[in-house]
Amino acid sequence: MPARMFRVTRSPMPTRSRRPTMAEESKLKTFLTQNKLNPKRLLAVSHTLETHTKEDRTLKLERRRAKKGEGGEKKEVAKPKSGRAVTPRALETALAGTTISGPTKQRILRAVNYLLEQKKKDKVELKTLF
Repeated sequence: MPARMFRVTRSPMPTRSRRPTMAEESKLKTFLTQNKLNPKRLLAVSHTLETHTKEDRTLKLERRRAKKGEGGEKKEVAKPKSGRAVTPRALETALAGTTISGPTKQRILRAVNYLLEQKKKDKVELKTLF
C-alpha cells in the first residue's frame, strides 16, 4: 500500500448565518394572527384556487396552438391558473420570514385575499404581507 505524500486538511465548512429579520415574527405571521386567519385554511383555499379547471385546460391548448400553428397571426389568449398551490413547506418558510419566490408570494396573496373577502374585509396588497 503506497504511503500518502500529502495530507489534505480542510477547514470546517462555514455555517450559514440566519438572515437577520427586523422583528421576531414575519409580516405575514403577524397579519394572519391579527386577522384570525388559519394557515391550514390558507393551504386548503390555495389548493382550490390554483387547481386547473376545464377552462384553464382549454386556454392552455389554445396557447399551444397559437404558438405552434399560425406564425404570422398572433391572437391574444388569456393566462390560465398556475396549477400549483402553496405547499406547507413554502408557507412555513414565508411564516419564518425567509426568502421565497415571487410566484409563491402571489399565490399566498391570492389565498389571503380570498379569505379576507369571505370575512367581508378589504383586500390587501403584496407589500402588506411581505
